[in-house]
Amino acid sequence: MEINSNIAAVITGGASGLGATVATALAARGIKVALLDMNVEAGEKLATELGGIFCQTDVSDADSVTAALAKARAANGQERICVNCAGIAPAAKTVSRGAAHDFALFQKVININLCGTFNVASQSALGMSNADPLNDDNERGVIINTASVAAFEGQMGQAAYGASKGGVHALSIPMARDLAKSGIRVLAIAPGIFGTPMVTAFPQEVQDSLASNIPFPNRLGAPEEFAKLVIALVENAYLNGETIRLDGATRMQAR
Repeated sequence: MEINSNIAAVITGGASGLGATVATALAARGIKVALLDMNVEAGEKLATELGGIFCQTDVSDADSVTAALAKARAANGQERICVNCAGIAPAAKTVSRGAAHDFALFQKVININLCGTFNVASQSALGMSNADPLNDDNERGVIINTASVAAFEGQMGQAAYGASKGGVHALSIPMARDLAKSGIRVLAIAPGIFGTPMVTAFPQEVQDSLASNIPFPNRLGAPEEFAKLVIALVENAYLNGETIRLDGATRMQAR
């Protein structure tokens, strides 16, 4: 897909972290951005800075997503890029201190990370499927979801998170096949350990420990590197149905 000022994008989790970096990178290339997030203060502030729009959204609620997409489309037109970055990552072992994993917490993680991703992706795909093709390939849009290396090597305490991100990875090929006739590509990025605000808030020795097992580059990933990959996936029309690891060749250990 050719990136130009006629293209609109929606980014979930767009008020902070990887989502905010993606939104900033897309806006810098002239794309009209809509930030879908629960954080009103941060979302409205960034949307104003980017000349975009903020839509308060609970990705796990179908009606909330429908309303957010309607607001985004009224302002920017039909999105052709959908990037799902919204998610949570609480840690809890399957059994700990004589108690089983809180089932409600497990359900919450799956509901936001996996069901929320599918909710936004499927509703966005419906809108894209009714839009005119953008090029000779009859491409109508691209959906990029955020998985994680935890989908493949979840650590202790990541049963819920790993399961949710494994589901996001598993969505790529069937959803891509479902949407092939509509000219909509579906991809996922599985990031390793990135220097997001959640991680950079840790003490420096903790950050150094996290980075020490990353082969090369031997450092935390930069959110801008995640955004660069998003742009590459948007522009390369032959990439479809794939989950791409972005992790400096790290493989997560058990603990």
